[in-house]
Amino acid sequence: MSGMIGKLGKYKYLLLLLILGLGLLLWPTGGGDGHDTGRTEQEARLEEVLCRIEGAGSVSVLYSDEGVAVVCEGASSARVRLDIVNAVSAYTGFGSDRIEVLGMER
Repeated sequence: MSGMIGKLGKYKYLLLLLILGLGLLLWPTGGGDGHDTGRTEQEARLEEVLCRIEGAGSVSVLYSDEGVAVVCEGASSARVRLDIVNAVSAYTGFGSDRIEVLGMER
């Protein structure tokens, strides 16, 4: 056993560095006040703009590389849905086939 420890002695700094690196990787990170909503900056910006569309009402946005889903109170109106699709398309560059506008549960 002491022979094995002796062999590891020449690698003690490397092992220490490895252990410290693993410790830093596993260290929990605190990013904020603990009330993270999980919204991205793009989602927040879209929500801020879309809720100002006449008739849209309350708006929630889910943005991904695949497309955008918008849930809003005014989705029952074809005009509101079209305005939202046009606004999201202008912001994201996505075609209307990658944008979904859904009604919000009341």
